[in-house]
Amino acid sequence: MPAPLDIDQLQTFVAIVDTGSFTKAADKVFKTQSAVSMQMRRLEERIGKTLFIRDGRLNRLSEDGEKMLGYARRIIRLNNETITAFDEKHLEGSIRIGTPDDYADRYMPGIIARFAKSNPNVELYIECEPSGELAARLMRGELDVALVTHNPRARTSEVVRTEPLYWVTSMNHNVHENAVVPLAVGRRCCNWRNLACTALDSAGRDYQVLFTSWSATVVASAVLSGLAVSMLPECAVRPGMRILSPADGFPALQPAQIGLMKRPGAPTALVNAICGHIAASLDNITPASADTNVSGQGAAARREHRGRSDIAAVPAW
Repeated sequence: MPAPLDIDQLQTFVAIVDTGSFTKAADKVFKTQSAVSMQMRRLEERIGKTLFIRDGRLNRLSEDGEKMLGYARRIIRLNNETITAFDEKHLEGSIRIGTPDDYADRYMPGIIARFAKSNPNVELYIECEPSGELAARLMRGELDVALVTHNPRARTSEVVRTEPLYWVTSMNHNVHENAVVPLAVGRRCCNWRNLACTALDSAGRDYQVLFTSWSATVVASAVLSGLAVSMLPECAVRPGMRILSPADGFPALQPAQIGLMKRPGAPTALVNAICGHIAASLDNITPASADTNVSGQGAAARREHRGRSDIAAVPAW
């Protein structure tokens, strides 16, 4: 029977990816940098594959490293859940979580399922509202944790996931070819709405906002019905949508970053537990299996995103 993988080595491996360097990872796992390097050599020897590729002064994940990352996170999460399951000091109480509805639809089912298994005595209150309102409610003490679109100009949050941001239209309609592009977007204070308008202005495209809603479901319906074009993060792209690229006359967009906010004074153990589950879950989620028609440079953008190491810094907007 093959010798089992070393959990400590896997935790160090994940720490390197999460922090972006061997040096920072050493501080996080309370080891020397030489010990971290030795652990990675032993892990590579154990699986017979190279996990990191030297790229100038940076280390980036190899293809095998990307593959190992998913397994490592799942093994660590299962290990932690097993320990928690036999811990007589189970967490108890309630915690209030806020999230936009598109994030709730894509992320919350997995987060809730895993958290409930290891913390059956914790009651979760989940509310869906736009990121700006969630941040305000958290500051007013009405929420304990908020999963929001990261926007350093408006609020402080810890980035836990980065996704491509796409222009989308209906796969069965050509509304994106209209001389005046009809848009389905959020309200006037929505960052993505402002980004969409600014991008189209810069590209010299005429547009008209035809549908305004905070609801991701309403926006998606307008797109799928062939009535409008919108801008969505990868998690919100659905079957029947087509991703547009610069070849279609729509400028490339910076990635969307998703952040966590914690209420000062909230129950530390509960907040840390749910935030840990959220961060781990978002790390493990793969893109939605939408049957999208990714054309031209849009397909290249997806491939580039898949191949980019998590170690590389991603700009926020």
